[in-house]
Amino acid sequence: MTCTEADSAVPLVVHVLYRFEVGGLQTLLAQCINRMPAQHYRHAVICLAGHTAYASLVHRPDVQFHTLDKQPGQSFSSHRALWALLRRLRPAVLHTYNISTIEYCLTAWLAGVPLRVHAEHGRDSIEMSGRHRKYNTLRRLLVPFVDAFVPVSADLGGWLRHTVGVPERKISMIANGVDTAHFMPGPARAPGASRAIWIGTVGRIDRIKNHDGLLDAFGMLLAAFPAQQADLRLAIVGDGPLLPALRERIAREGWGRQVWLPGARDDVAEIMRGFSVFVLPSLSEGTPVTIMEAMATGLPVVASRVGGVPQLVLDGQTGLLSDPADPHSLADAIGTYIADPALAGRHGAAGRARVQAHFGVDAMVTKYDALYGRCKRPLPSSHLTNVER
Repeated sequence: MTCTEADSAVPLVVHVLYRFEVGGLQTLLAQCINRMPAQHYRHAVICLAGHTAYASLVHRPDVQFHTLDKQPGQSFSSHRALWALLRRLRPAVLHTYNISTIEYCLTAWLAGVPLRVHAEHGRDSIEMSGRHRKYNTLRRLLVPFVDAFVPVSADLGGWLRHTVGVPERKISMIANGVDTAHFMPGPARAPGASRAIWIGTVGRIDRIKNHDGLLDAFGMLLAAFPAQQADLRLAIVGDGPLLPALRERIAREGWGRQVWLPGARDDVAEIMRGFSVFVLPSLSEGTPVTIMEAMATGLPVVASRVGGVPQLVLDGQTGLLSDPADPHSLADAIGTYIADPALAGRHGAAGRARVQAHFGVDAMVTKYDALYGRCKRPLPSSHLTNVER
């Protein structure tokens, strides 16, 4: 398939996502746009349900944001609006993200967009098991209209191949990447500095992230380490629908002075440098950007053994994996680092080295650049990463 003549000599990539707000996916998209050579591609972002000030993370001045103001549920008017917008913009590539936008690949095909790419960054709380019949049927029906499916982990790639039924030739795994110059360790703690032990997490306050399980584990840690109880702190950074309920529980437990809930922040890198250990107790994940950011910061990571997490966190080397939805397992893992700060330091250093070697943001951007290049030439087979059979 070749690109049609475009209004500009530089092909346009249109990114379609549900909403541009604080989140790992949005951070990755901004990094791709900002770092991809301007002479290779122009970019535009279409949001089904608007965007927040977080869109300012995209620094390129030529990038336009559009919103379809889609209401919840089925919306044929959003398809008509997108079709008209695509006919006007005449992009070479349409890139959709996650289940909420995959149906618009058909709209793009009808609008004559030459290359249609769909990325799976992780499953939401409705389809944590990956066996949601309606969603998987939708994905299967749209396979003819999607030129490339991009899972961000081998786990998601295997699920697309064996559960959804996407042909292997249409699957190209591209791991997420992190800016290791922005996320980096802070200065060593000075003698006489605060003895506070900060257990931290960053992410959307949603059921799938299992913050209630983290609070359960924190309560167990307070009981398990009575001598250090006054030093234990918990930071839950992020916003989302369950934040009010989380605040209520913390007040009910009497942990107001020990648990910090700052909401969404734009200084996550600086905040992470104050953590002692990073925790992600999710029930389902793809390749979590926050884990890579924590590893780049030199933090030991405690995370659930789900999705693509074991690809990132090497159990017993760069962090510790816990059983999902098991607060006892989570508390035991965090407690290991509280009891042995030297081990935490070794695992944190090993984690940063691993991210620098395997999960750099520039490598990720190069792979997307090459994938988009299919609109100009066939993609060499060396660029396509086959998933495990």
